Amino acid sequence: MPTAVWSGAISFGLVTIPIKVFSATEDRSISFHRIHLEDGGRVRNRKVCEVDAKVVDQSEVGKGYELGNTIVQVSDAELAEIPLPTAKAIEIAAFVPADSIDPVRISDSYYLAADGQVAAKPYVLLRQALERSEKVAVAKFAWHGRERLGLLRVKNDAIVLHSMKWPDEVRSPAELAPAGVDLDEDELQRAIDLMDSMTTDTISGYRDHYREALEELIAAKAEGQAPPGPAEAGKATGGGVVDLMAALNASVQRARESRGESDEHATVHEMQPSKKTTKKAATKKATPAKKTTRRKPKSA
Repeated sequence: MPTAVWSGAISFGLVTIPIKVFSATEDRSISFHRIHLEDGGRVRNRKVCEVDAKVVDQSEVGKGYELGNTIVQVSDAELAEIPLPTAKAIEIAAFVPADSIDPVRISDSYYLAADGQVAAKPYVLLRQALERSEKVAVAKFAWHGRERLGLLRVKNDAIVLHSMKWPDEVRSPAELAPAGVDLDEDELQRAIDLMDSMTTDTISGYRDHYREALEELIAAKAEGQAPPGPAEAGKATGGGVVDLMAALNASVQRARESRGESDEHATVHEMQPSKKTTKKAATKKATPAKKTTRRKPKSA
């Protein structure tokens, strides 16, 4: 069983649920030490004071906040005395519809486990209430010297805590959206066709191919063997003008072929026109007819 990273309680109105917190994810990436290339020795970080250029011990290091040209020193004891009601509790503040939460605000995830038999019944009560109401709980809690915003939801038979960004920590994407782009109805429909051909019920089969290749490289070098050759990279598209419809048609065909499906109607020309496209075509055909009718009296 993994080690609990925090213990406290969920505060649900006047109900208190003792819980232990476990990380819901784990970092599987490969990390490297920094070494001296000449002799392979580890290269360490040293804490050096910029005033006297001396190396200082961790016991001599404190906290300071830069305010103008002044450094304001703050001790750990002073930080511990700051009143923080959520110091040992995940305090539920409100319940909201699950689809009202912007995924951009969601950060790390943790599993909450009932701490002892006394917590079992209120834990299950909260879990089933969340499931039946189809809502999620917005909560506040304090970790690592700061108050945080959290989201409680149900995953299988467990309650999950997602740490969240505060509203003022999320940047607006308004200035990043491209403007003045005209899309053809056929292009939009073909993009939807591509999405349909790439739709899957689960993403559990995806693997970190880079990590696997890195493990092979390390294993080969550890055994004194030549590292594996580079894998064939996919062709990168240039920065020029791209025939969007041709790219969409080719993408749909490739996606269907990878699934063993036929794509007899892979091109847009064989697709049934949408109502919107048919209406536009009819309008275009009607316009020349009206102009021809007006010209006849002038020529007569």
